[in-house]
Amino acid sequence: MFTVRLSGAPLGPPWDLAAWDSEAWPFTSAAADSPDELYALWDGAVARSRARLATALADGGLDQLVHACAPDGTRASLRRLVCDLIEEYGRHTGHADLLREAVDGLTGEDPPPGWRPRAGQPIPGS
Repeated sequence: MFTVRLSGAPLGPPWDLAAWDSEAWPFTSAAADSPDELYALWDGAVARSRARLATALADGGLDQLVHACAPDGTRASLRRLVCDLIEEYGRHTGHADLLREAVDGLTGEDPPPGWRPRAGQPIPGS
């Protein structure tokens, strides 16, 4: 969605073939996917979004207008888009954390000792 809101480009694979009109799709779409496949999709989306953000920042900075706009046609700035996506990401992370806590019973803000991200790659710039 970052790319769609940034430039208006269509969703790419595999999201372009998704059954978005089905209410069940968000809950059933990954049922047959392995954790490694899902992590690979996530890692790819993160890498593409970071690259596109870096290009956009180099091409015009945070105050440039993006494709996303309000119903009245007022376009958002890249700064607004980034802030909105940070808020949305945090909200969804909170939802996922509640589901995870219901499954494994662990609570708190920090991962268990010894936990490492699946990709095993440090995040550039961190």
